Amino acid sequence: MTTSRNAQNMLKIGIPKGSLADSTVDLFHRAGYEIGHSSRSYFPQIDDDTLSCVMFRAQEMSRYVESGVVDMGLTGYDWICENASDVVEVCELAYSKATSRPARWVLAVPAESKVQSVKDLEGGIVATELVNVVKRFFAEQKVNVRVEFSWGATEVKARILDAIVELTETGSSLRANNLREIGEVLRSTTRLIVNRKAWADPWKKRKIEDLAMQLRGAIEARQKVGLKMNVARPDLESVVKLLPAEKSPTVSALADQDYVAVEVILEERLERELIPELKRAGASGIITYPLNKIIP
Repeated sequence: MTTSRNAQNMLKIGIPKGSLADSTVDLFHRAGYEIGHSSRSYFPQIDDDTLSCVMFRAQEMSRYVESGVVDMGLTGYDWICENASDVVEVCELAYSKATSRPARWVLAVPAESKVQSVKDLEGGIVATELVNVVKRFFAEQKVNVRVEFSWGATEVKARILDAIVELTETGSSLRANNLREIGEVLRSTTRLIVNRKAWADPWKKRKIEDLAMQLRGAIEARQKVGLKMNVARPDLESVVKLLPAEKSPTVSALADQDYVAVEVILEERLERELIPELKRAGASGIITYPLNKIIP
């Protein structure tokens, strides 16, 4: 049951606009929240009367959370570092537009470049969108370079300047532009961040913690499936030995006392190889089903 909208019982959420928007809306859907997302709207609707949403670019999200424009938001760790924002990091949410792996900001040069290490860039020019982080990186390496902000098409500038620092998830863009990685500047995943004043409010803190639990549960379930089957009692030991579950499977009695129902959660990638083995071991009536959330 939700409460009516009022200033006290209202949590303002910043949703990242751009490449993360669709995957964020999907994550909320699997967590049980429906967001009415449109590329033209900056104020999407959500089916919880105690929540309101506004969309910002991920690059500026942490500044708006810090200043209290929104109570909480989702953005990359990279942009929290770039803006040096004073916010509460509630949890890591390892999801993105392409993979569940961390995104990497890498230092890259053309494949034909003579540059082999960070030190070889002494006195050079480096282009990037992540200017402040890159400046700190080179300062820590004690290498003197000029870091310039890139307004886009950063890969092209690798052949105009000395190097670039670019974001990559799969490395496909670097390979497509014939670039070679010579160092890693930062690894980044999405974080749920909160304004410090909002975190000090008991109602908002509890609402945020509940929401974080649901979102983490949705991520935990993303690459897993439920597996259920019937097993004759004499075959039970052989079937259970095949299951890769960290915990013992659930075994339930059936109306037919000669059989039991076995249920377990496992990685989706294991399903296709495991099912034929289970069938050969005596399992029948095998059912697999997707999971929305796994709450530890």
